[in-house]
Amino acid sequence: MTGALPESALKTAARLLARCRERGLTLATAESCTGGLIAACLTEIAGSSDVVDRGFVTYSNAAKTEMLGVAAATLEHHGAVSAETAAEMVRGALARSPADLAIAVTGIAGPGGATATKPVGLVSSARSVAARRRGSSAMSFQGDRRAVRTAALERALALLERAAIG
Repeated sequence: MTGALPESALKTAARLLARCRERGLTLATAESCTGGLIAACLTEIAGSSDVVDRGFVTYSNAAKTEMLGVAAATLEHHGAVSAETAAEMVRGALARSPADLAIAVTGIAGPGGATATKPVGLVSSARSVAARRRGSSAMSFQGDRRAVRTAALERALALLERAAIG
């Protein structure tokens, strides 16, 4: 990947959009460490506007609180990179949009920002389909900043695709 979106992610995005169309689902993204890559990948596909409702890029803790309603206490007790924060981000994305399906991603892309318990490459994500089935996961990805962000993008698209299948 040299500034462009990876072909594998674009293929997954196209399949995801087709599946959402089949099921009549719209989607929203809530992104931190990916900085809008998920929304960019989805909207790279022509005709995506009938599925993609909106994307929230909430890089700072203040943005997570103001735009998505993540509780300050959650950020203080669990940190921005946690399953708890990702879960609140995805709930906030659904509450602040008419979307049926949402994904939230927050992590440490590096090279700085790591702690003893939260290394570079740690990414937490959560997904929800119309507040019914929720799932969250934490993954550790290897590589530099670009590699971590790309891996987080591809993982998020795969999670969305699985959720859209039902």
